[in-house]
Amino acid sequence: MGKVVMYSTVSVDGFIADENDQVGPLFDWMSSGDVPLDGSGDVKVSQASYDYIRPYWDEIGVTVVGRHVFDMTDGWNGKPPSGIAHMVVVTHRPMPEGWDPAAPFHFVDGVEAAMARAQELAGDRTVEVAAGDVGGQVLAAGFVDEVAMDVAPVVLGSGKRYFGSVDAQHLLEDAHVVIKGNRVLHLRYRVRR
Repeated sequence: MGKVVMYSTVSVDGFIADENDQVGPLFDWMSSGDVPLDGSGDVKVSQASYDYIRPYWDEIGVTVVGRHVFDMTDGWNGKPPSGIAHMVVVTHRPMPEGWDPAAPFHFVDGVEAAMARAQELAGDRTVEVAAGDVGGQVLAAGFVDEVAMDVAPVVLGSGKRYFGSVDAQHLLEDAHVVIKGNRVLHLRYRVRR
């Protein structure tokens, strides 16, 4: 079974979006370099960011997101982003009307069932969990092995918290990844067991 990584870009004050779900300058780092991160060429980062992010993306087998993120992105038009093979959507609602059931999206009720499905689909590859409310629930349930953050040099002041509504203490090991890119600091911590 692969590891579970909670991941997102985050402001220095701990937010992944503002109160209106706008990310503002959080993702400026994804256009701050000259190295294409994917085949589209739309995302260009520094060499340091590329050397960290590209191998990470390549190890992801499944990404777990909440229904809110799925709805905001229009389900990525049925194609998971960044070349990921499958998406697991945590939701209490059925798949959207007219949704292609052959698309590699799996609608699952609750984080425990979502993680079981994600780990089944990922095999020995990484299960990525989007930070925010669902990520916080997965952390609280004890499934997260590592916390990965791309810290952007911006203060949002308020908004959607990286750890969602987690209200208990969770200890992390010292950072085992600390990489400075253009307009970003990539950090990765193992969850202390």
